[in-house]
Amino acid sequence: MPISACAKTVRNTLIALAAAGFAAAGVSACDAQQGLSASGADARQVTVVGAGQVQGTPDTLTVNASMEFLGPDATAAMNQTNERQQSVIDGLVDLGIDRKDIATTAADLQPQYGSDGTAISAYRATNTVNVTIRDLAKASDTIGLIVSTGGNATRINSIAYSIEDDSELVRDARARAFEDAKDRAAQYAELSGLSLGKVISISEEGGAGPPIPVQAPRAMEAAVPLEPGQQTVGFSVTVVWELT
Repeated sequence: MPISACAKTVRNTLIALAAAGFAAAGVSACDAQQGLSASGADARQVTVVGAGQVQGTPDTLTVNASMEFLGPDATAAMNQTNERQQSVIDGLVDLGIDRKDIATTAADLQPQYGSDGTAISAYRATNTVNVTIRDLAKASDTIGLIVSTGGNATRINSIAYSIEDDSELVRDARARAFEDAKDRAAQYAELSGLSLGKVISISEEGGAGPPIPVQAPRAMEAAVPLEPGQQTVGFSVTVVWELT
């Protein structure tokens, strides 16, 4: 029968040290070596992905609107655009929109070329603002004011709903994702005849959903119909558990 390396070590130790009474030390050394090998083995683990989603009602509407004029020269085009946008801003403030919720995002001036593509025929000036509406009851009136004040120079680029403070929704979605992961891990542990141990690692993905876009109004013959709908906050979490 082949002799294991450990057995050979013990035998050699016994032969060399028997006279000095060190036989027990040789056996203990081999046992300790075997114990270290066993403890260094990889622990049994299960890795699962859990998902959690919650929905909330948007409480904020953001409108991105531009005033655009075409003029024979750069100064005329820019002056007309700036004057019209200033009228819009003043009207928004009078309506109750806080100035801190009105932010200029662009002021552009571009030459326009004639049919030959070489000579400048006019200049196009654009001034763009983001308007944050926190009182949704004023949303329709706010958009109506922008369009009626801006007239044909008005460009409604985008309208989007969002949730200003979604911290509670995020906490709820995160908790649901973890519980989902834990339920999955517990099932796998039961199926494998083991128990769920301590958590080894956690990583997550996700967060608030993107703002909900709304189709921009084409005309202001009547009030703009607006519905906030629901916004989803979702999380995906990957958890590694020890199996015992």
